Amino acid sequence: MKTKKALQPVSQALSALAEPIRLRMLRLLEMEELSVGEVAKIVQLPQSTVSRHLKTLSSVSLIVKRSAGTATLYRLLLDDLSPEFRTLWVAVRDQLQSEEDHDDDIRRLKLVIAERKLDSKDFFGRVAGDWNEIRHSLFGEGFTAPALLAMVNPKWTVADLGCGSGDVTRLLMPHVSRVIAIDQSEAMLDAARARLDDSENVEFLACDLENLDLADRSVDAAVLSLVVHHIEDPSKVIEEAYRILRIGNGGGVLLMIDMLAHDREEYRRTMGHRHLGFTRDQISEHMSSAGFGSVRIHELPTSTDSRGPGLFVASARIT
Repeated sequence: MKTKKALQPVSQALSALAEPIRLRMLRLLEMEELSVGEVAKIVQLPQSTVSRHLKTLSSVSLIVKRSAGTATLYRLLLDDLSPEFRTLWVAVRDQLQSEEDHDDDIRRLKLVIAERKLDSKDFFGRVAGDWNEIRHSLFGEGFTAPALLAMVNPKWTVADLGCGSGDVTRLLMPHVSRVIAIDQSEAMLDAARARLDDSENVEFLACDLENLDLADRSVDAAVLSLVVHHIEDPSKVIEEAYRILRIGNGGGVLLMIDMLAHDREEYRRTMGHRHLGFTRDQISEHMSSAGFGSVRIHELPTSTDSRGPGLFVASARIT
């Protein structure tokens, strides 16, 4: 009878650990104390679902919680676990590094922590966040980046290389003299035309990005947004961008947005990706070899609800 009673807490812990999402939460909570909302952002589940799982973990003493204002914060403290639970969790944890969601969870955890640091006080960023909520409720979340495009030289001609259905062109066209939207797919260009049918300063052009039907030194800036990973030889596209760019009016600028190197091999099969993202060294080498100078590469902050790999932005100029 005593043995059965002694084993009961361990069996309850094993039951709690049988759910994969709880393992993900425990892994995060061992690294950082988090609120329910923060855990929900990282694991991309509704707060009600996350609360239910946290309640289960708390009920078997795998995590501890404390109140901070109106929020409840959770943490896995390894030293506070009973010897049986500690041994059990360490054995399970060591198997989690190879799980496919591990890197994405860690990336989103870093984003959540970074979001806290944007505020003047750590507590404000974690628990209150009233000002951000007020701004977002009034104006939405996507106004800042498009507004910054007003700083672009209004006299520029910009080539949107691999324009797809026209997302980048739509953002650029109010702020520059002319946009040349280029894609090798007529279907994509038709979709862009349909979206931008009221545009007067957009020219649509069908051609291969490795052999652009544009004159040398004919545009001030060029953009490659989530395009290069589809190209067999990225160096050819970047060399073509160098050829068409002119110097003057602060131009001669190439801007490239793409995925950081990742291991999602299924993207080759499901979306026709030729490259599984790029490292900083690879992008720097391609741009420098094409003739560009002043190469700058930055990892982009991504939304915690994004499911894809991390992104970078690289910029370079003709020097």
